Amino acid sequence: MNILVIGAGSVGIGLAASALSQNANLSIYARGETAKAIRENGIKRTGLFTHYSFSPDEFDVYDEYEKLPSKTYDYVFIASKTTANEDISKRLNENRRILKENAKIIIFQNGFGNDDYYLRYFTKKEVFSARVITGFTRPERHVSEVTVYTEPILLGSLQGEDPKDLQEIADIITSSGIKCELTDEVDKYLWAKMLYNCSLNPLGAILDVNYGKLTENEYTIELMNRIIDEIFNVINASGYSTLWDNPDEYRKIFYSKLVPDTYNHYSSTHQDIQRKIKTEIDSLTGKVIDLGEKNNIDVSTNKIIYNLIKAIESEFD
Repeated sequence: MNILVIGAGSVGIGLAASALSQNANLSIYARGETAKAIRENGIKRTGLFTHYSFSPDEFDVYDEYEKLPSKTYDYVFIASKTTANEDISKRLNENRRILKENAKIIIFQNGFGNDDYYLRYFTKKEVFSARVITGFTRPERHVSEVTVYTEPILLGSLQGEDPKDLQEIADIITSSGIKCELTDEVDKYLWAKMLYNCSLNPLGAILDVNYGKLTENEYTIELMNRIIDEIFNVINASGYSTLWDNPDEYRKIFYSKLVPDTYNHYSSTHQDIQRKIKTEIDSLTGKVIDLGEKNNIDVSTNKIIYNLIKAIESEFD
């Protein structure tokens, strides 16, 4: 099996290590200092679950799409920041010669609706989505550390396609130590993650605190409750569904289990702000706002949080 991982951040390196541990033929698309670090040091997966280390001669690294071999890849894992989807989807289309017949694209990203970029060029049978709620960080450019685990990675289609052909990928990831399963309801799980991420990520980044601290302040609790209410209204108005029937049902598990289980975690949005790079807010809160405005739903609290993140980003070079 030949797999191309696009995006050599914490998730991408973690997935690459999973594939290599099960003897897949792997290529990584990376650029700049990250590509250099991986070529010099190989990659490692540390933290929770099985630790892996692979030398540079055990996989290939490419920094230009034109250098990728033709008719090679069975799967492409999209593990980049969502801000790169416009470019990646276009470049994959321009270089589709690299794909085997019946190749599959699997999107391992935050947010909802990221498949839209790829569906402009590829069919519904070629584009799938993953729900990743496992926490990954990157202490070094070539190292992925698994810091948090609550539920399995889930693979499925937002377009109603049967995910059965992805079973071999689920088996590879599971055999590497991180449980992975198929689902016919990936939309429900992605909205569950949206509820979690949109409530915590931007607020934690704005206030420079971990997830747990947000639940210990009456003002942030009120903001999160409003965010949750608005997202449920958007879900219902947009014709989607999630794992809970109403906001109160979700809040019970949010405050009693989900946040306590990840109390010390700092969000990817927080990490981006600290590094002074653009965040994925458009795929998270921005998506809620887009759907809310299309369906005439009040998303004013989400809009304020979104504008604050955008104001912070506007100061970056």
